[in-house]
Amino acid sequence: MDENRVPARIANILINALKGGVVPRVGLEYITVGRAQEIAAILHDIDMIAAGSASFRFIVGRYGSGKSFLLQTIRNYATAKGFAVVDADLSPERRFAGTKGQGLATYKELMQNLSTKSKLDGGALPLVLEKWISGLQTAVQTETELTGEAFDQAVEARIYTVASSLEGMVNGFAFARAIVLYWRAYKDDDLALKSNVLRWFSGGYATRKEAKDDLGINFIVTDETWYDFLKVFAIFLVGAGYKGLLVMIDELVNIYKIPNSITRHNNYEKILTMYNDVLQGKAKHLGFLIAGTPQCIEDRYRGVFSYEALQSRLAEGHFATDDLKDLTAPIIRLQMLTQEEVYVLVEKLRDIHAQLFDYQPVLGHDELVYFLTVEYNRVGADTHITPREIIRDFIELINILHQNPEKSLQDILGSNSFEMAKGGLSDEDVHAEFEEFEI
Repeated sequence: MDENRVPARIANILINALKGGVVPRVGLEYITVGRAQEIAAILHDIDMIAAGSASFRFIVGRYGSGKSFLLQTIRNYATAKGFAVVDADLSPERRFAGTKGQGLATYKELMQNLSTKSKLDGGALPLVLEKWISGLQTAVQTETELTGEAFDQAVEARIYTVASSLEGMVNGFAFARAIVLYWRAYKDDDLALKSNVLRWFSGGYATRKEAKDDLGINFIVTDETWYDFLKVFAIFLVGAGYKGLLVMIDELVNIYKIPNSITRHNNYEKILTMYNDVLQGKAKHLGFLIAGTPQCIEDRYRGVFSYEALQSRLAEGHFATDDLKDLTAPIIRLQMLTQEEVYVLVEKLRDIHAQLFDYQPVLGHDELVYFLTVEYNRVGADTHITPREIIRDFIELINILHQNPEKSLQDILGSNSFEMAKGGLSDEDVHAEFEEFEI
């Protein structure tokens, strides 16, 4: 069997997602190119999180530069290594803080997207809780010969031990109460109580009274408390057998877009609170990756740097440059993929497409160079073209070629348009410009 062959289901997801301009959640290992240094830096963070530390990073790059791709790559790695991962995109309805529950909405989205190695598509909260209970039951079975009521009491005693270890944390007492309730619902097969506890963990209760009536817990997750709740959840996850909790938040630009300066600053203040907390060692087994554009970070009027306390913490020193990056800094800046890396990427996509539709690839080295030459010589490409656009164009191209086998690459791209795209370059000039692709 060909070791490089991509399973048909994964190949189909990759091609369809990339053609639609979105990042697939699976199969990224088949198309990852470049980013070796950035990935290595984040993987070091993950090792430190597993050891009990915490991390807070900003991933910064232009639209289409690969921020979301990098986040998903790390997400897949982290779940494979035994982490739980939550992720959310910010929007006008989901922020770090707000007067209409926008912070809570972000927390709800994070918990809905809770993923683990055995449940990569989100919705893993029930699985996490039941895995934890099952692990405690197995431990009691291994260490004792108890049965019946005595066995249940021994398991419950261990649950209370875990619960008591959380009670010293902010909001830990309420969390401990909830996990004890979940155990009782699990033991008694009380589906209604299970559902209520899951709702509580997920931020689904609107008022304390409602939670008190259903669960006897006089606490709910709110805009003000959701970060503290994540800290407790990270410690619980480690007790449940996971390495830690990784929190991924994309589309930071939606904070930059908030028109009201006070609301923006409230969101930046929440970021500052979390950032300080993590770096001062007040959080354990918890990591944050927040992605945004350079403008939403650096703009001194509306961006993160408009909040002076964050600007002073996040700004680079005097020695870092585009070529000499400090990858331990809180901001990881993504440069665009090089032309050589993009060549390798389209070559991989060509082969995956051919595997998916069961044909021999018809585009060789010269044709790939031809395509990339056209892409890179479009008007404005030097400042505006992104890997996302190139990928989308390339998949459209190979789809058309496959569906119209009588057509050639030149028929579709057009020799006249190719001459214009080259900007008058001769074939020899084009070959010289792309000679680094001779790999």
